[in-house]
Amino acid sequence: MSTKSVLVLGGGPDAEREVSLVSSKAVAAAIERSGAFRANYQVIDRASLADLKGMSGDVVFPVLHGGWGEGGPLQDLLEEDGRPFVGCRGSAARLAMDKLATKLLAGRLGVPTQPASVYNARDAACPFEFPVVLKPVHEGSSVGVHICRTGADWASAVDKVQADTRQHPSRVYMIEKAVLGGSELTVGMLDGKALPPIEIKPNVEFYDYEAKYHRNDTQYVVDPPLPSGVAGAIQTYAKQMFDGLGARHLSRVDFLLDGTGKVWLLEVNTLPGFTDHSLLPMAANRQGLPMERLCASLVEMALRDAGKM
Repeated sequence: MSTKSVLVLGGGPDAEREVSLVSSKAVAAAIERSGAFRANYQVIDRASLADLKGMSGDVVFPVLHGGWGEGGPLQDLLEEDGRPFVGCRGSAARLAMDKLATKLLAGRLGVPTQPASVYNARDAACPFEFPVVLKPVHEGSSVGVHICRTGADWASAVDKVQADTRQHPSRVYMIEKAVLGGSELTVGMLDGKALPPIEIKPNVEFYDYEAKYHRNDTQYVVDPPLPSGVAGAIQTYAKQMFDGLGARHLSRVDFLLDGTGKVWLLEVNTLPGFTDHSLLPMAANRQGLPMERLCASLVEMALRDAGKM
């Protein structure tokens, strides 16, 4: 075993704290099983630089999801801390966490994505024809997502969004044209290379938080049969987004496949989950990287990029 230790961080102040706790425990256990490094597992809230410096570890592996832990602020602290860390730097984290900024980048790169706009609480009308999706700009795991097929759906969603923003004044919402009745696909990126696509088949109409993390009836098909050219296209698009964002080490890029066989970018996650339902570990395992080897490899990437290998 290496003498190097890995500070694995979980928790955080964001809405996805529960998922982070499960993911981070799994990462710490996998690092220990790998035999390559020792793990120091720490649960944090909104840690300060002094807090981080007081935690031992030669490399930091943050496994937090949400605006603070995945969207830039923690990455800024990790850069100040100075130790090698897994995942992207603050600038890429911010762009990926902002779903509208991600869409603007996709447009510049020629990656197809549906029209979208910021939700304006002072205007009761929807700017697009239904169906649309009303969702937070800076959240993940389907937190706060509303699908609106009709004006009644829209009015109900707006009431809920306005109640939510009274509780969370900093939360910004967006409106996006919906792609319904197709398939959800995802492509994991590992060290700049695309992993096999995965098709997600929930047993409910919408792949929501419950279906992602708690239900056991969602099916995941690694390298599924797809219309000609789709698998290669989404792997190419995932690589374009990874490089365009300036991401590093890992990410997961989500797509929707409509009924005509056209794919649409949904979002990019720069710190995807590591639970037993999570998709990047599933795809990596198909490539011969079980969880313990995947986590050790990510630590090695952080050390390599810091010139510590």
